[in-house]
Amino acid sequence: MAVTEHPGATPAAIAAHIADALRTAIAARGQASLAVSGGKSPIPMFEALREQDLDWSKVSIVLVDERIVPRDHEASNTALVARHLLQGKAAAARFLPFFRELAPQFNAAVLDALVEDATARIAPLPWPLDLAVLGMGEDAHTASLFPGAPGYARAIATDERLAWVVPEQAPIPAPHARLTFTLHALLASRELLLSIAGASKLAVYDRASQKADGALPVSLILNQTQTPVSVWKG
Repeated sequence: MAVTEHPGATPAAIAAHIADALRTAIAARGQASLAVSGGKSPIPMFEALREQDLDWSKVSIVLVDERIVPRDHEASNTALVARHLLQGKAAAARFLPFFRELAPQFNAAVLDALVEDATARIAPLPWPLDLAVLGMGEDAHTASLFPGAPGYARAIATDERLAWVVPEQAPIPAPHARLTFTLHALLASRELLLSIAGASKLAVYDRASQKADGALPVSLILNQTQTPVSVWKG
């Protein structure tokens, strides 16, 4: 399935595209679903998107991935979305966090419970998701699909019998474990939107767009025939 590229993209243009997709979904099905990525890069787009005119009360929003930290932690994507997207007109949207509160002590049993809870939370969403917004790191990771991470093989499996949410850890020393949509879950969207800015990331994108390569996770998004991808180059 072809990748559609949008060079010279701005946060406002990306927000307008997302809003159009949500309006189309609401008109067709009475509701819309949107998955978003965290980090600093999407903030200008979030702040443009929240002012778009549409029936936000019919929109469900979920994260693509999340660090396993309290909701008031500076690294929390849930907190970032609350501050920058779920404001203004978009305050009427329904947001489904992967989890609400964390146990005081974190261990393997707690992690298993978080995965189970997150899977149950996303199950009622109107699948397929209407749109999933992705970013990309300079190591070609997208969502929390990190090349070389311990759970990577499971996270990129596309067998429908496998999990939709898995725990993951960046392969380099990182302070927080994460929950992430699997590749299978991401591809269960009507559209994937990939936003990329900066010369170094654009160079990685050019390499990843050539063929599917497990060492470049984003290439598995770009070189598949199941789900259309729009790439917005800043």
